[in-house]
Amino acid sequence: MTTNDMQELNKKENKPAKQRHKEHEASSREEKKKLINRGTKRSFPIWLRLLLLICGIVVCFAVGTMVGYGVIGDGKPMNVFEKETWTHIIDLVEKDL
Repeated sequence: MTTNDMQELNKKENKPAKQRHKEHEASSREEKKKLINRGTKRSFPIWLRLLLLICGIVVCFAVGTMVGYGVIGDGKPMNVFEKETWTHIIDLVEKDL
């Protein structure tokens, strides 16, 4: 749009420039308030996010140890959850020290 076209549109609206500016400011203020108020109500609470994060970490640890012990280490993946397996691993680590 050229400046002449814009001037013609302004004349057609029959509103002074100050009034249009005030209307624009009012609408932008309302939009800012909506954005600020939108963040106060959470649809997914923080405590639930933390709980899911902790559960995800535990699941990833369990799956990782099963893959590491069962696939890479040529053992049975379910043996990861037995106490004897962990005592054997700790004995091997401490033996080198």
